[in-house]
Amino acid sequence: MLTTINLTKRYGNRILFENINIKLDRHKRYGLIGANGAGKTTFLNILSGKNKEYEGEVVIGSGLKVGVLEQNQFAYEDYTLVDAVLYGNKRLYDAIKEKEILYETGDFEDDAVNNRLAELEVICVEEDPTYEYETQIAKILENIGISVDIHFDLMSSLKSSDKFKVLLAQVLFLKPDILFLDEPTNNLDMETIAWLENELKRHEGTLVVISHDRHFLNSVVTHILDVDYQKIREFTGNFDDWYIAATMIAKQSEADNAKRVKEKEELEAFVRRFSANASKAKQATSRQKQLDKLNIEDIKPSSRRDPSIVFKAKRQMGDEALTLENISHSYDDLEVLKNMTIKIEPGDKIGLIGANGVGKTTLCKIIMQEIEPTGGEVKWGATIEPSYFPQDTADKISGDGTLYDWLRGFDPKSDISEIRNCLGRMLFNGEQQEKSVEKISGGEKHRMMLSKMMLEQGNFLILDEPGNHLDLEAIVALGEGLFNFKGNVICVSHDRELLDAFANRIIEILPNGKYIDFKGTYEQYAQAKANKEL
Repeated sequence: MLTTINLTKRYGNRILFENINIKLDRHKRYGLIGANGAGKTTFLNILSGKNKEYEGEVVIGSGLKVGVLEQNQFAYEDYTLVDAVLYGNKRLYDAIKEKEILYETGDFEDDAVNNRLAELEVICVEEDPTYEYETQIAKILENIGISVDIHFDLMSSLKSSDKFKVLLAQVLFLKPDILFLDEPTNNLDMETIAWLENELKRHEGTLVVISHDRHFLNSVVTHILDVDYQKIREFTGNFDDWYIAATMIAKQSEADNAKRVKEKEELEAFVRRFSANASKAKQATSRQKQLDKLNIEDIKPSSRRDPSIVFKAKRQMGDEALTLENISHSYDDLEVLKNMTIKIEPGDKIGLIGANGVGKTTLCKIIMQEIEPTGGEVKWGATIEPSYFPQDTADKISGDGTLYDWLRGFDPKSDISEIRNCLGRMLFNGEQQEKSVEKISGGEKHRMMLSKMMLEQGNFLILDEPGNHLDLEAIVALGEGLFNFKGNVICVSHDRELLDAFANRIIEILPNGKYIDFKGTYEQYAQAKANKEL
């Protein structure tokens, strides 16, 4: 369906990728992965026609519809939600709108008007043979959580997260032969992500998707396109298949003969641990069978380096961790939290989940005493030393000093080597540690905040959407770090693989201000909900 011929992209003297010759086939769904800055979005934009400054050729089969997820959430402010979705099929949209104008203002005694209406009707029949576009649009909007009551409201009336949902509905409405999605799960709640996974698995054409949601990639994609070494290499399987094989190759290449036995044990433990994120024995066995079939000799070790996220508590925790007593909170007339009473015991690692806007960030800020609750009380244990990763990290990290200076400012008494080690674990090498804070990206600020938490050595970690802006390798490392941490954790996230990596307790805040408190892993929680046991 799509072929590249000697595709090359340069920025000045820097080569992103060179002489790429790949063929993307129908019924295959490709996950496009690579380190931040490797060129994933650039490659996707070239394939979709957004970026035309490259060498070589991109050949798309004749007559094929191409759909691209729009990134500008404010491009359709004056459109109703229905019209914004309809615009996804521009040919149908233009025909319908012209028909409406002609029926309102046209002179039906004029043959030209009647002929034009006939031409427009042919277009409508070609694009919408069953005349069901209104029903289809309504169904898609409802499936992504947009109430039918507001389908004819203007896009300008929506909050940003809902604008993005409409843009997703827009590209899905087209039913394209070739579909390009860049981070489609951003701002989506878990139920909507699950719905999207099912929709994409039914996609009959070709799909290329960039995502940092590992569960989403594992569920949806059939192949991996890895941007590395200035090449784009294709691998059959999902992200876990690729990651396990690439990691095994890297470890094997590092080991010498004297360490082979120990290395083999470490590899086997790695596979068990990584597969255990799927939790159930049947799934872990299936993963092992897939691994046994892999031709790992075809996989070159990645040039990317994984962060090393290690949380250590400098103070041992006592018998009491945290108690929330009758916590309630309202914004004007909107009550987001209602009589929340929770006792968190030492060792609890909580995944805090819920739809957008239900109060997860509010609860984190109440716990950290950044805002006062409308009602109730927060009681910390006497030995607790919390460490906080706020959602608005980009706003919290500022100044004109170096990365090293910013981190040192939190504890001037810290050992110099430990400060540099914390930065190094998040892949800031010696030279990068001298970069100005004001010049680093959103992803780098997230890594800086994790460096700060490692330096603080608190015994109770509170993280609000830490996976935003992190690449897949960093999210995997974060899951391992939280799993190995000996203290308490509360982590807000929509990333199911991250939650499954560490959480032993799930708290879901519901839209009515109530909540569900479940003792167990996220997968166990999801299964219990599916069985209607909660």
